[in-house]
Amino acid sequence: MNFNLSQIPERFQSPRTAGVTMVMDKGLSVEEAKNFLSVAHPHVDIIKLGFGTSFVTPNLKEKLEVYRSYDLPIYFGGTLFEAFLIRNQFDDYIAVCKEFGISYMEVSDGSITIPHAEKCGYIEKLTKYGTVLSEVGSKDAEHIIPPYKWIELMRAELAAGATYVIAEAREAGNVGIYRGSGEVREGLVQEILTQIPGEKIIWEAPQKAQQLYFIELLGCNVNLGNIAPTEVIPLEAMRIGLRGDTFHLFLNKVTGQ
Repeated sequence: MNFNLSQIPERFQSPRTAGVTMVMDKGLSVEEAKNFLSVAHPHVDIIKLGFGTSFVTPNLKEKLEVYRSYDLPIYFGGTLFEAFLIRNQFDDYIAVCKEFGISYMEVSDGSITIPHAEKCGYIEKLTKYGTVLSEVGSKDAEHIIPPYKWIELMRAELAAGATYVIAEAREAGNVGIYRGSGEVREGLVQEILTQIPGEKIIWEAPQKAQQLYFIELLGCNVNLGNIAPTEVIPLEAMRIGLRGDTFHLFLNKVTGQ
């Protein structure tokens, strides 16, 4: 940090396995990626190239090299995995990840229906090629999954080899663990946490109020995802009590845990 302040909660140091910030790149240029990381890189843990943007992004390999120069793991959004799968191109998906040096992979079923045993099979297969993140929850706002089912799915996907389970919210933060208004489904979240370790969950939280909810609930080292590149620094300030929303949260406490 740039100067000394007391009563700042202790953030886990990079490379972090908990307290991660997953950033969603929805189409940054090579130069924009460089500029973004020139200021934000200490606070970024994982980069996701959102949904199917990697298919249409020019100079993709060059941009991936920018992220790799900061030792940041990168993965293609789960929608791209589903796009390959629905076209019976699972082996092609693996080949593309190898071609582009992608060692993190997301298995999701937010846009298509995959029998859960089959989804767990894909997770297990992909662990042979790298680190697997699995996403739970539908992108369809009408498809409400009861809490016991979220727990059942998350538990099975972790058992199949996923390093993290991602709680679905889309890039807008208005489905899955949130209502259409963006409000957190608090009962769902708290029930999930009775059975699934918090450090194994990445909560998609693109909106500031959602980020605040999870910091207040789980402390500064909560895993948060779908963070916009321009929001990384503001989020880090909020994590440690240097934003109005969390200003008093960690005062007179030893840590933020």
